[in-house]
Amino acid sequence: MQDSTGLEMAATIGPCAKIPAEQMASVRQVLDRVGDKWSMLIIAVLEDGPLRYTDLQRQIPGISQRMLTHTLRQLREDGLVTRTAYAEVPPRVEYTLTPLGRGLHEIVMQLIGWVSDHHDEIRANRSRAGSTSAR
Repeated sequence: MQDSTGLEMAATIGPCAKIPAEQMASVRQVLDRVGDKWSMLIIAVLEDGPLRYTDLQRQIPGISQRMLTHTLRQLREDGLVTRTAYAEVPPRVEYTLTPLGRGLHEIVMQLIGWVSDHHDEIRANRSRAGSTSAR
C-alpha cells in the first residue's frame, strides 16, 4: 500500500504489521526469490552437499539450462548458494548451500512435503473448480 506521496505505508494489522515499511519491498523480493519453484527445488537438491551443474540439471526434471543458470545466479547473489570453480582439465564447477541456504533448506523441505502430501486433494479441488466455472 502506498500513500499519496508514493511512499510505502506499513500495515496496521496482521503478519505484515511486524515488517517495517522501509523493509517491505526487500521482504517481498526475497519471498519471491525463495518461493519460486526452481529456487526451492535447487535448495532441496543441494541438501546432500556439492553438485555439479549437470547433476543439478539431471535431478530437477523440467528445468531448462537457461532457467537453471539464471536461478543459480540469483541464489548466489542472495548468499544462499556458493559456486566453486576448480582449476582442472576439464574445468569442474560445483554448487553448494551456504549456511544461510542450509537454514532455509528445512523450511523448503517441509513445504515440498506438504505439497506432496496434499497433491491429490489439491488436484481434485482444481478439477471441481474448473468444472463449476465452465458452467
